Amino acid sequence: MQQKKEYQYDVAVIGGGPAGMMAAIFTAQEGASVILIEKNSTLGKKLLITGGGRCNVTNAIFDNRALADKYGKKGKFLLSPFSKWGAQQTIDFFESRDMPTKIEAEGRVFPKSNSAQSVLDVLTDELEEAGVKILTSSPVIKIKTVNNKIINIETEDAVINANAFIVTTGGTARPETGSSGDGFKWLKKLGHTISTPNVALVPIKTKELWSHKLQGLSLPNVKVTLIDAKVRSFAKVGKILFTHFGLSGPLILTMSQSIGETLRNLPAQGGAATLELDLFPTLDQTALDEKLREHLTKAQNKKWANALAGFVSPLLAPVLIEISGINPTLPVNKVPRTARLAFVRKLKALILTPTGLLSKEKAIASSGGVVLEEVDFKTMRSQKVENLYLAGDILDFNRPSGGFSLQICWATGFVAGQSAAKL
Repeated sequence: MQQKKEYQYDVAVIGGGPAGMMAAIFTAQEGASVILIEKNSTLGKKLLITGGGRCNVTNAIFDNRALADKYGKKGKFLLSPFSKWGAQQTIDFFESRDMPTKIEAEGRVFPKSNSAQSVLDVLTDELEEAGVKILTSSPVIKIKTVNNKIINIETEDAVINANAFIVTTGGTARPETGSSGDGFKWLKKLGHTISTPNVALVPIKTKELWSHKLQGLSLPNVKVTLIDAKVRSFAKVGKILFTHFGLSGPLILTMSQSIGETLRNLPAQGGAATLELDLFPTLDQTALDEKLREHLTKAQNKKWANALAGFVSPLLAPVLIEISGINPTLPVNKVPRTARLAFVRKLKALILTPTGLLSKEKAIASSGGVVLEEVDFKTMRSQKVENLYLAGDILDFNRPSGGFSLQICWATGFVAGQSAAKL
């Protein structure tokens, strides 16, 4: 049996995603010797597919308390990391390294190149400049502890000794990128409590076939309300995307966890949750009816089948015509007022039935992870293991869509790196 190669470093970082690369960079910049261990053959595999390959690096909310509020009740844990590395620091970090950024709808910040590769290039250049040793194709198979301290970790062909260890192995979303939940198993053995991981930021499947016909249609400003047992439990306005299986887009991804929880809690004897789509959220029914009548006045002699051209998207018009219940061959000037008003109500309340979430293979992020009370967020140090630090998606946060997941990675990775270097 071939003897394993042995390494000795000040700090070992396990996981070569955004949080791990960030932690390794800033640990090394503090003067510590650092090794970064990644199970994949390359770093940042998941980073390259974020934001549809464009990489939504953060959200342009520069008030740290307002930024933390985006994560719900658990956001209070992020106040300390964000005070050291907020959205402005993220933008400045990339901008100062020749990667210009731009702010798009809902504060989403992207590289001007529209390529996640630009983000990865900055990080890998920084790793090289900081002198970080990178060990790829090296899944960790064993963690050795003595007296509540990690002594070393083992891969198939190496033993890595270090004074401090940073775990940034991510959650369970997109397992083909390496996010298979390995870190949760190790951390549980080390005494950490793990909140059950589940998919988050994931598209949803819908029952109605008419919505599937709209595949590829993106609507920038739709109000979506989740209705459970006739109770309007959740409503937000944003961008949605129709798909061949249902709905996606930033708003749906953000709502997906609430939708998933609602579906899981439906009574066993039956019941259904619904989504109500308001296609004109800035207009009430009276104002929308007036807008529609003005449009139809210019199309008095057209058939109903052709009357909505210019009023709604060309992809959406035929589907709305189909589900309106109005005879498509009827001239516009013959459409009864009651039918028109019923159609307006439908534009304000299109009903879809969610039947489930897509699998973790399609999720952008996962929920669940290390219980937050077991981490000191001033340093990102574990409360269970003396020389262990945690960062990134391994932590139990609910992250809305819009750059918020990566902002956690940058901030907690930075704090973990600086803290571990001082151990």
